[in-house]
Amino acid sequence: MSEVLQTTSPLTAKDFQTDQDIRWCPGCGDYSILAQVQKVMPTLGIPRENIVIVSGIGCSSRFPYYMETYGMHSIHGRATAVASGLKATRPELSVWIVTGDGDSLSIGGNHTIHLLRRNFDVNIMMFNNQIYGLTKGQYSPTSEVQKVTKSTPFGSIDHPFNPLALSMGADATFVARSMDRDPKHMRAVLMRAQEHVGTSLVEIYQNCNVFNDKAFEQLTSKEGRVANRINLVHGEKVIFGAEDEFAVTIESGEAKIAKRTDIDDSQIYVHDITRENPSVAFSLSRLSHGPYGPTPMGVFRKVQRETYNEDVMKQIDFAKDSKGDGELDKLVRSLGTWDVK
Repeated sequence: MSEVLQTTSPLTAKDFQTDQDIRWCPGCGDYSILAQVQKVMPTLGIPRENIVIVSGIGCSSRFPYYMETYGMHSIHGRATAVASGLKATRPELSVWIVTGDGDSLSIGGNHTIHLLRRNFDVNIMMFNNQIYGLTKGQYSPTSEVQKVTKSTPFGSIDHPFNPLALSMGADATFVARSMDRDPKHMRAVLMRAQEHVGTSLVEIYQNCNVFNDKAFEQLTSKEGRVANRINLVHGEKVIFGAEDEFAVTIESGEAKIAKRTDIDDSQIYVHDITRENPSVAFSLSRLSHGPYGPTPMGVFRKVQRETYNEDVMKQIDFAKDSKGDGELDKLVRSLGTWDVK
């Protein structure tokens, strides 16, 4: 479990609610995500004063105002950088980053991939609505090709990011996906994310009912959630469909969908989140590019690696043991200074 201080007095979801008016559009998926986070937090056993929510810019980034914890509404794309500095200096805190697909994958893209590769012990909740909502409906880095928006009246010609594939490419140690319309699943995934020691990234499909309504209908409609949702469960065969008629196989390292009548049961992939090599998890993330057709949901990868904040502390302790505490003034006036006359 993440190395943070625990509380002895029980808390409830209400303890994490603030007196602030929630200013999201009626029907926004952010309401559901907020409610699930407020339900998860009391189960973690962490005092509110040891929890910090850091956000960037976007609709989702109002999150810190609505959580009765410490928080920071930072600048566009830099929530990951702020959270990194906080965790490096205060490793005992439970740090959560709230960001959107535009915030984290456009102006904040570099910060995101470097946080993932460094493996700070923080949790990222990436709200993916495939649109810029705060600025009233421009296409985002995850919008599909030919998406017609206010900034792409003839359709987007950009190839969209696949956030989970990008995370796997950065060698993220915990990668998962959930959605606003499945509260129970989201709570379970967020709890797994907090338990992980290292960077956890959870992509959350979030409906923007004003500027990109029904973007995830193929996964949320009565028929779609049965036909297209591929539930990933560690140690279990990956089977899906209204009558479990489809399965996922791995052929030469590539994930493929097959009819069960066309394959032997021994060919069905048994999900393993602990594979050190991310190639299979990467391939699973590419079974769908966006929520169109069969789409995997759940935890894709969970492996252990030294965290950046742990290594920083070890390096500091080593320096102190070998050279003493040091003096800041002496350091500032050491080599590399000069007088301007």
